[in-house]
Amino acid sequence: MKAVVLAAGEGTRLRPLTEDKPKGMVEVDDEPILTHCFDQLIELGADELVVVVGYLKEVIIDHYGDEYEGVPITYTHQREQNGLAHALLTVEEYVDDDFMLILADNVFDANLENVVRRQREDRADAAFLVEEVDWEDASRYGVCDTNKYGEITDVVEKPDDPPSNLVMTGFYTFTPAIFHACHLVQPSNRGEYEISEAIDLLIQSGRTIDAIGLEGWRIDVGYPEDRDEAEELLQDVPAEIDA
Repeated sequence: MKAVVLAAGEGTRLRPLTEDKPKGMVEVDDEPILTHCFDQLIELGADELVVVVGYLKEVIIDHYGDEYEGVPITYTHQREQNGLAHALLTVEEYVDDDFMLILADNVFDANLENVVRRQREDRADAAFLVEEVDWEDASRYGVCDTNKYGEITDVVEKPDDPPSNLVMTGFYTFTPAIFHACHLVQPSNRGEYEISEAIDLLIQSGRTIDAIGLEGWRIDVGYPEDRDEAEELLQDVPAEIDA
C-alpha cells in the first residue's frame, strides 16, 4: 500500500522554528516530524512514499533524496497552499489503489494499524482515526458525527458551533474514489479546498467511512509549545515500554 504524506505547509504559527524550513522538518526528539511519519508508515507496510512538498521544498528533497530506509520516495509539488483536498490532487496520477494518508505536522503514538486493517477488510471506502477533544478546542479541527455502527455520517471543517467534540486526527486510508470527490470540492469560506468537504461528498454518494477511536496519543504540531509537548511524550515512550 502506498502512503501519501502532505508536507507542503509553511507553518507560520511555528515561527521562528520554520523560518528556514517547512514545518515537516521541525525536529521533535532530534528527528524531523517527517522522519517520525516515514518510520511509522513503513512499519505499517508502506511500499512507496508519495510526498507533497511546497514551502521550501528543497529542504525536504535534499534531506531525504529519492528513498528512505529502502522505500522509494516520489515528490509532487503543491505550488499554492489551497487546502488539503487541493494538495491531495497533486498525487492522483501516482496512486491507483487504496492508500494511507498522513499529515506531516502530526506526531502519533497510537493505533494507526487499526485504520489500515479496517481498510484492508474491503468493508469501508475510507477510514480514519478520530479523537474526542475538549468542546472549546473542537472548532480547530474537522468535526465528525457518527452513527451507532461507528460510521461517519457528517464532517464539518473548523465550525464555529461544533456539532460534536469528535475530530479527525490527521491519519486516513482511502480508495482512489477520494480523488473524484476532491475534484468536486468548492472553496470554503476560508478560501481553501477542504478534505473534510471531499469526505462529506463521499458520504453523500453512499460510501462507507469508518471512524476508529484513537488509542494512545497524537499531537498536532501547530505551535512551538506543541512541539515541546510532543518531544516530552516521545521521550517517555521507551520508559513506558520498559515498564
